[in-house]
Amino acid sequence: MPRIRRRRRELYNKEICACSIFGAMNRDGDRFTGEGVMKAIANMHVRGNGLGGGFAAYGIYPEHRDCYAFHLMFTGPSLQAKQAAKRELEAFLSRRFDVFFDEEIPTDEAVPVKDPPLVWRYFVLPRIDPVSEESEGDYIVRSIMEVNAKIENAYVFSSGKNMGCFKGVGYPEEIGEYFMLDRTYRAHTWTVHGRFPTNTQAWWGGAHPFSLLDTTIVHNGEISSYGTNRWYLEMYGYACTLQTDTEVIAYAADLLMRRQRLPIEVVAKILAPPIWNAIDRMPERERRLFTTLRMVYGPLLMNGPFAVIIGQTGRMIGLTDRIRLRPLTAATNGEMFYISSEEASIRLISPHLDRVWTPNGGEPVVGELYSMRKDQL
Repeated sequence: MPRIRRRRRELYNKEICACSIFGAMNRDGDRFTGEGVMKAIANMHVRGNGLGGGFAAYGIYPEHRDCYAFHLMFTGPSLQAKQAAKRELEAFLSRRFDVFFDEEIPTDEAVPVKDPPLVWRYFVLPRIDPVSEESEGDYIVRSIMEVNAKIENAYVFSSGKNMGCFKGVGYPEEIGEYFMLDRTYRAHTWTVHGRFPTNTQAWWGGAHPFSLLDTTIVHNGEISSYGTNRWYLEMYGYACTLQTDTEVIAYAADLLMRRQRLPIEVVAKILAPPIWNAIDRMPERERRLFTTLRMVYGPLLMNGPFAVIIGQTGRMIGLTDRIRLRPLTAATNGEMFYISSEEASIRLISPHLDRVWTPNGGEPVVGELYSMRKDQL
């Protein structure tokens, strides 16, 4: 029987290591525009393919700091369909929330983006029954899941306090220009993503960041455990409706860090745990801990290569899979803290760095506002 030979390019005809992620935080809490992060992510232009880009910005709504800022996309084949979705959404909000202010999110119509939805923001507070035992956060999450699963053509893509996500189909620098992030908003923390989708379609809701309350995720990688992760999260009321693996990382972070109040060091060992052989060689106390984590949270193990930046109020976290199949670099310059897929993008906007390092696989690298640290003392 003749030997079968395959062409080399047939074996390697899939781009499997692209996407770009970048984060910048001023640990003093001083706010700055998105101009620098737009420049940094544009330096990694070749990592994306124009099918998704987006930003998360913390500290942008000081005048509404006590309200939840809901960013909504209204999609559909026509303006009438988008407006119908908006009316249904507003009827839903009127039953469950007090709406203090709403407006269309400003955009630059001169920027050529494909099929933009109607994008609106609402500043709200929940209307919770005083005798209810449900927390404010759980009430809002449940409401968001209901909107995204049941109201056709309406999608809540950002829902935290004093923060917001801006995303769409296009290169990230184009999305930044479309939402005028370089001249309209100032934030103390920015994260940004350039997308190269490998398994899912390109649509506005599928771009990164993925967000729930104040937690945002930008992700480079491919989660092959998506089905198991999704099944586990749905038991806790999370509806995975957005057609991409990154959604489960956002919901897992909310479950573990907000609802169960686990420290990031433990969360990292749930998402990217040591292999069993390594656990077997640990001292008894550590072995018992990691065995318990793998038994209890096994369905939340993120199987597959990944590098993520997790944004939350007051902190920014970088994490990779345990064997670092996706690149991640961290750096500091004075009060500035950076995380990036490539060191060159950091040096482009901050040439003289105090420290640059490569985080270990499965080990979180964390930057926090100094004011947050003082509150914890």
